[in-house]
Amino acid sequence: MTQTTETERRTAGPQRSVDHLDPKQFIIIKGAKVHNLKGIDVAIPRNKLVVLTGLSGSGKSSLAFDTLFAEGQRMYVESLSSYARQFLGRMEKPEVEYIKGVSPAIAIEQKVSTRNPRSTVGTSTEIYDYLKLLFGRAGVTYSPISGHEVRKDTVTDVVNFMYEFEAGQRVMVMAPLRIRDDRTLAYELNILLQKGYTRIVADGKIVQIEDVLNGDEASVPEPYTSLEILVDRGTVLYDDNGNPDEDNQYRFSDSVQTAFSEGDGTCRVDVVGKETRIFSDKFELDGIVFEEPSVNLFTFNNPYGACRRCDGFGKVLGIDPDLVVPDKNLSVFEGAIAPWRSEKMNEEFLKPLLKNGIRFDFPIHRPYKDLTPAEQELLWTGNKYFDGINAFFNFVESQTFKVQYRVMLSRYRGKTTCPECRGSRLRKDAGYVKIAGKSITDLVLLPLTQVTTFFREIDLPEHQQKIANRILIEIRNRLDYMERVGLGYLTLNRLTNTLSGGEYQRIKLATSLGSALVGSMYILDEPSIGLHPRDTQRLVSVLESLRDMGNTVIVVEHEEEVMRAADQLIDIGPDAGSLGGHLVFQGTWDEIKELGVRIEQRGVADASVFADASATPHSALLTPHSSHTIDFLTGRETVPVPSFRRKATNFIELKGARENNLKGVDARFPLNTLTVVTGVSGSGKSTLIRKVLYPALMRQRGEGTEEAGKFDGLSGSLDRISAIEMIDQNPIGKSSRSNPVTYIKAYDYLRQVMADQAVSKSRGYKPSHFSFNVDGGRCEVCQGEGEVKIEMQFMADIYLKCEGCGGKRFKQEVLEVTLHDKNVSDILDMTVDEAIRFFRQVDNKMADKLQPLQDVGLGYIGLGQSANTLSGGEAQRVKLASFLGKGNPNKGSTLFIFDEPTTGLHFHDIRKLLSAINALVDQGDSVIIIEHNMEVIKNADHIIDLGPEGGETGGYITFTGTPEEMVKLTDGNFTAQYLKGKV
Repeated sequence: MTQTTETERRTAGPQRSVDHLDPKQFIIIKGAKVHNLKGIDVAIPRNKLVVLTGLSGSGKSSLAFDTLFAEGQRMYVESLSSYARQFLGRMEKPEVEYIKGVSPAIAIEQKVSTRNPRSTVGTSTEIYDYLKLLFGRAGVTYSPISGHEVRKDTVTDVVNFMYEFEAGQRVMVMAPLRIRDDRTLAYELNILLQKGYTRIVADGKIVQIEDVLNGDEASVPEPYTSLEILVDRGTVLYDDNGNPDEDNQYRFSDSVQTAFSEGDGTCRVDVVGKETRIFSDKFELDGIVFEEPSVNLFTFNNPYGACRRCDGFGKVLGIDPDLVVPDKNLSVFEGAIAPWRSEKMNEEFLKPLLKNGIRFDFPIHRPYKDLTPAEQELLWTGNKYFDGINAFFNFVESQTFKVQYRVMLSRYRGKTTCPECRGSRLRKDAGYVKIAGKSITDLVLLPLTQVTTFFREIDLPEHQQKIANRILIEIRNRLDYMERVGLGYLTLNRLTNTLSGGEYQRIKLATSLGSALVGSMYILDEPSIGLHPRDTQRLVSVLESLRDMGNTVIVVEHEEEVMRAADQLIDIGPDAGSLGGHLVFQGTWDEIKELGVRIEQRGVADASVFADASATPHSALLTPHSSHTIDFLTGRETVPVPSFRRKATNFIELKGARENNLKGVDARFPLNTLTVVTGVSGSGKSTLIRKVLYPALMRQRGEGTEEAGKFDGLSGSLDRISAIEMIDQNPIGKSSRSNPVTYIKAYDYLRQVMADQAVSKSRGYKPSHFSFNVDGGRCEVCQGEGEVKIEMQFMADIYLKCEGCGGKRFKQEVLEVTLHDKNVSDILDMTVDEAIRFFRQVDNKMADKLQPLQDVGLGYIGLGQSANTLSGGEAQRVKLASFLGKGNPNKGSTLFIFDEPTTGLHFHDIRKLLSAINALVDQGDSVIIIEHNMEVIKNADHIIDLGPEGGETGGYITFTGTPEEMVKLTDGNFTAQYLKGKV
């Protein structure tokens, strides 16, 4: 690497050109100016793993998605026929001089793009499609009564049975004679005679048909038990080589076929003096006619395969056991069964159980939760001594003509898992078809880790193996990819619309790997979201597999593990918003390490002397910008460890949480501290906090509408919490008019400031004239939207800039009101950073109101930016900013719950975020964070770690205490392993 002086470095411009590079080796972007990009040139090597990084809002997504992916999509649309293009609409070319070497582009974003109530993990990953094929073609049906295999006999099966005996053995082939209701025996026998049959068998006795018709009724004894047509009598013959005689074989085959036809699918073969056997060419056993396995039998989106009870949705409106027995700590004697607490029901239903419980050894004083599954089931089904809960509700349903019973029934109804299909959505008899002892219903309800083990160890008979071999390869591959992206804790039956953005993205990633595309350009948006560092290692191996297939993998990412694995690291910055958009660094991990050594040796104050252009044609000797990414990766910048840990004196205690995979855990949450809930993906963190603790606290305050997960009790210093705020990643507003400045209540003040201007007063303008939500000052053409929607038949709707206001949202006369030469539209177009600089000179109070947005690292977003353009992490931080202001009436007594607030955050921004969160705790509030990021975990006052693994092997609390105590663990705790070295 070359040595450059401070002056040379400060005056350096771009030191390389992309014009001479080969588009077959590089994807070349020249002069990108989308959003805040400053006309940058980037050359991305093909078939490599390339990580784009930089501060939030620096321009990474603008380069990856709005430039590169948009051009890939545009080129694809342009390649279609003119007929197809008319339905897709015209796609604008990104603002760039040129892009060369673009491959077919596939973007895998965080958004869960489906709300289909029938879409599951299995259907999204295509694993379920292969399972349907496997069970439809190689599945074996077993009777639920006897457990024997259900199969239909073929003519070959019957003939082979005959040839199991020696030559000369006499054999009779018979078919049952069925007399129709409107016919007599004589009538049926006449028809048989006309068909060429001469004998029947009555209760084992051979009788001539003519004798019966001629009046010899005694030849058919009354009452007879069975009548059969004697189709054929013959002898088993072999040729000189010991093989079945061909003519003899043909004769028997023809006779058996005839017997099946005459006997409605049934025939009996009597090997005289030795054995008799009944054969059927129907798919039936134990008196049940079964459906033959086919792909449609296992398709819950098809009426043929869908469960008859729940129509393929997996849920029904039924009696909710948790509403019937709300407190599992109570015994039956203490009133565990809620509907039996009234005097009338107690007398009719509970007293017989209490009185007779001793007769069948039922423990009426034992808490419901300690009863065995058989004893709990007995309460529902009842016996001869008492009517169970099911019988009680049957009685209530029979009385629904009375209003009090209808009210009672509605009180205990809820959405419950369909009892017929167990939530698998398939008709009941689909569960009778099995492979290696498992039905498709069993498999879709198991965690993917167990399904993977099942298919890895499966051993099928040879004929089944031949059918299933190719299908099994596809299933194993896809399951392996799901495991490697860290989703082994999911079930195939899990609804897609219940997944987080990170989980959905990793599912799409696994599906892409399963499709085995080559020569494509994959662009991923932070695939490590929601992953514990343990699982990030697996994710990296998946990205490398995608690259090794011959694809270019471009990842927008902040996770250090992913950066280390990259063939090329591209840093966009140096800061966010208008201060970003430059190419700050491009090079390899080795170059970063060498750079760190060089900076340390020379003591250079900023890290901007990077790789020499002559070293590699795609590395950059960059413009004079320091890089926060390089500073953190080389250890020059860090997120500091707090100097002390806060001690709690008040706690909330949650007992017996057992929702999803939680194993009845007891958790203690300290107040007035920063508590972090950690654990590997799928260990139960979100279930504990989002599904149990938060709804339980809200219900305890009488504010909750969401149903709380299963738990036994909630206690502690509940009176010290006056408000509970869940700060998640849901959008801050559904309306396109919703924006950050309105959400943090700063727009009200801005409207008042604009209404106080001299022009406003002279024209009689009120603050409402500066709102785009009400009539008055807003543009009435677009209703304050700034754009007009044109509805298209058979095509996607088109949005055009409003001609009335030119996209400014307000009437021209309102825009004439200015504050230091800026009208309301100009102010809304400013970024938060620009607005704070502007208002520090104009109105300090407005600047103070905007300051929280800057404090949480959102200085780059626009004041009037539409809420639906914000990412989940950005929306979460806007919510946080709204509480950092001075408008929170419950300041000092609020419990804040954050769900992965580091989503989309660079190390530099995490430091800002932690300062903002600590400011909440310092003012007396309590904070609980669900998080995997080690920088946040090391800042916790108290850690609650769940695990040890995900899914069924998770759901236990494995550690509680401080980070210093956690790093001393020696039991293989995954969080502790990655926290070592940070504290």
